[in-house]
Amino acid sequence: MDGFKRKSRHPIRWTPLITILTLFLFAFTGIGMPGEAWAVKSSRSGAKPAPKHVKKAKAKPKRVRNAAAQLQDSVRGPLRLSSTSALVMDLEASREFYAKNPTAIMPIASITKLMTAMVVLDTRLPLDETVTISSDDMDALRHTGSRLAVGTQLPRRELLRLALMSSENRAAAALGRVYPGGSESFVAAMNQKAAALGMHNTRFVDSTGLHNENRSTAQDLARMVKAAYEYPLIREFTTTAAYEIEIPGHQRTLVYRNSNLLVKDNRWDIGLSKTGYIIEAGRCLVMQARIGARPVVIVLLDSLGKYSRIGDANRIKRWLETRMATAGRTVSG
Repeated sequence: MDGFKRKSRHPIRWTPLITILTLFLFAFTGIGMPGEAWAVKSSRSGAKPAPKHVKKAKAKPKRVRNAAAQLQDSVRGPLRLSSTSALVMDLEASREFYAKNPTAIMPIASITKLMTAMVVLDTRLPLDETVTISSDDMDALRHTGSRLAVGTQLPRRELLRLALMSSENRAAAALGRVYPGGSESFVAAMNQKAAALGMHNTRFVDSTGLHNENRSTAQDLARMVKAAYEYPLIREFTTTAAYEIEIPGHQRTLVYRNSNLLVKDNRWDIGLSKTGYIIEAGRCLVMQARIGARPVVIVLLDSLGKYSRIGDANRIKRWLETRMATAGRTVSG
């Protein structure tokens, strides 16, 4: 039939038709045109894409939550201390609550004076015997000062008190010098005492701790603290917050204060305390304290900042109290 062979006067234009059908398909299926996926996603959720400054604002709550979590972890989680070496031990059970490099051999500075005191008391020399400070007691190694002038005369008891409470170096040097046989014999007695206590990684070279070869470990020092705690005078002298002493013949009174600020903090129940510092040793602190009704030995060695050992001690206290409280709730529940 000729009607089917003739070309139409009005041919169908397929390109516009395909375009219309494509747009119709996109509108009802949500497939979206290339490069416009973000628009489809936004239109389906009913929200416009957030500008960049809004994304930054969303990060702030996350940082706050992380800071809170870190604060909680510092109390309830792992104990983080600034001291290079540390040990926290139950005094009665000899059980370690916490240890950080406990076997590292390090300078111990004036922690040495605890051993000085034990050796002095072990010899049972008269505590009321007068001892005269001499030029031999002056610090020729580090040239530290002292308020005990050459020629000052004080009973052995008072020198022992000042050496332990205020870490008075001339007092400690004089105690070693007047020992039977002199300073050399005194140091030998210190090392013998250390060996008897099982302090096998400890060595003493003087009675003051000024020499950096006075070395020990946190584990050995815990043994020394435990032994020193058995001496009533050491407990008394190391925990005295302040003391006034009259210098005979000089008509003046000297006020000495404890080198450990925590002894006058009523939140602490401290039974024994000793601080130490020389550059090589950093800030050191050993204590016996009652925390959560438990007698605890704390050893902190090589803390860098002036108050970092105090901060570490307070962190240990909070950490132990939280652990003990949690354990108590678990047992009672």
